[in-house]
Amino acid sequence: MIGSPIAHSLSPAMHRAAYAALGLDWTYEAIEVPAGRVAEFVAGLDVAWRGLSVTMPLKPELLQLPRAEVSDNARRAGVGNTVILDEDRLRVDNTDIGGFGRALQRRLPGHRFAEAVVVGSGASARSAMIGLADAGTERIWVTARSAHKIVALGPLADELRVDLRELPWGQQPPDAAELVISTLPGGSLDDAHAALLARVPVLFDISYHPWPSTLAYAAADGVTVLDGLELLADQAVLQLELMTGRTVPAELLSAAARAELAGRG
Repeated sequence: MIGSPIAHSLSPAMHRAAYAALGLDWTYEAIEVPAGRVAEFVAGLDVAWRGLSVTMPLKPELLQLPRAEVSDNARRAGVGNTVILDEDRLRVDNTDIGGFGRALQRRLPGHRFAEAVVVGSGASARSAMIGLADAGTERIWVTARSAHKIVALGPLADELRVDLRELPWGQQPPDAAELVISTLPGGSLDDAHAALLARVPVLFDISYHPWPSTLAYAAADGVTVLDGLELLADQAVLQLELMTGRTVPAELLSAAARAELAGRG
């Protein structure tokens, strides 16, 4: 895992748990790499390396790596989070997109959300939109403090063939929306706004510490709530599959992440 800052990452705990379950004598470390240094770091890797997980602020740089084969998911999202080193090939992918879909299907098998709300307008919001569209969502409402950033998502919505609508900041989701995905850092929503957004059957807040988040705390009894560790685990399973060709249950990785987080106090 590379990024900056990186010491807080839960990814080493998850991937090491997967390697142990699969009987692989592999290592996975968190390495501090500052912005602007991804290409230099990747160029210095030898054949012992199989892949990289990448976090901010480095995700956008992956698309500019020399000779990299960029997946359609990474291209559409405008960022990558995974580098696969395969002999003389260098592949860039984005597993956050599939992570959203897998986490929702794992908790709500077979359910399709015709309309959903995405809170935020950054890279995670783009990944959420793509994941929703790939799963059959037809209308996506986006709410963000800066309306012009919602307009900037228009070309992506056109490519995805979804109906993009603006939900003014601070307003309640439409009755037809069954799902709210918040891509904001924990603590970004005030109590009143969270209470309005929580009036849906399913909440997915990609934050995970502290927990419960303001949004999760506002959820009424009977609301299905997913946290960021579920997204983290499902996208990590996809990375594992790309790097090893094998898989493990997402629950194994989320349990490892929760144990690591609990151990930090």
